[in-house]
Amino acid sequence: MAAPAQFDSRGLPPGYPFKPEYEFSASDARAALARGLLLIDVRTSEELELARVPAATHIPLNELEKRIDELADHDGPIAFMCHHGVRSMKAALMARALGKPQAMSVAGGIDAWSLSADDTVPRYERGLLGYKVVK
Repeated sequence: MAAPAQFDSRGLPPGYPFKPEYEFSASDARAALARGLLLIDVRTSEELELARVPAATHIPLNELEKRIDELADHDGPIAFMCHHGVRSMKAALMARALGKPQAMSVAGGIDAWSLSADDTVPRYERGLLGYKVVK
């Protein structure tokens, strides 16, 4: 899928401060799934019900430290995903500190995934009354 016009060739918004040593773009992460990338979704169960990437394993951010052993047997790349990329960066840094130096974050989270990697994944937003699908 080609990235929408408001995104660059990697599927990132213009001017996004991409950190290649810590992040995958959503389109790069999707391609890496075929090469053994382990994708971990750190969003809440409520968010997961609205939108999900079928290949992702769900480990909420607040459970990651106590569940890090679940990643022990995976020697390849690991990418964490959240809604927009903030919690997933925290997860990647935590995983690195806990012995997974190859841990990365998906830049822009599942929102960027929906816009640039797989438009079948719904987009959603958080409002005063909770989450709602917007696409």
